[in-house]
Amino acid sequence: MRSTLVTALTALVFGFGGAALWSLSGLGNDFTKSYLLDNPEILPEMAEKYEQSLVQERLAAAGDEVTRPFPGAILGNPEGSITLVKFTDYGCSFCKMSRPHIDSLIAANPELKVVIREWPIFEGSDRPAKMALAAAQQGKFPAFHDAMFNQSSMSDDAIMSAAAEAGLDLAAAQDFINSPAAGFELSKNTNLARQLGFGGTPSWVVGSQAFEGAVGTEKLQEAIDAARES
Repeated sequence: MRSTLVTALTALVFGFGGAALWSLSGLGNDFTKSYLLDNPEILPEMAEKYEQSLVQERLAAAGDEVTRPFPGAILGNPEGSITLVKFTDYGCSFCKMSRPHIDSLIAANPELKVVIREWPIFEGSDRPAKMALAAAQQGKFPAFHDAMFNQSSMSDDAIMSAAAEAGLDLAAAQDFINSPAAGFELSKNTNLARQLGFGGTPSWVVGSQAFEGAVGTEKLQEAIDAARES
């Protein structure tokens, strides 16, 4: 009976739908339907577990590529034993809102390495994203990252102001921005985000978990703790 119930619930979560579920033979239809109606809280739990299984499959398919940073595009401890990945966009207000959360997490977790994946999904945000990668090449990513988020726009003047504040070699930065490498990195991040099923920024990966939104320090710390214990 237990296996019958699990099979029926799994079928429902996999999208067979109510009508198809009741038509399957040998599943104890009347009992199953009655049990589900009396215990509807099971369905969200099953759906959550199914979503978790999808996350595991997506992360496994992506492999180490998700946590392997563009050289220099790191906050926190570059040699840290725990990696938090953030897919971010300079035009995203929630990404900006989550920036202090990362500082708090870095302060509380000296072993934390934060890999920043530039994922420009807003119009015009590819320009500061490419400058950020140029800053990473010059070993000045954290300075530019913060300076850019402190700008009130993504205009060319704002980007140049952030680059100057970070102390970038602007000629070398422009050479990189014009190179195929800059566009390739952004395309790779876009493909990774889609592969993981992300729909927007900020999005996060830590350990075996992946989720979206400005979720705050508490949820991120819980995920870091889980990764540490695994």
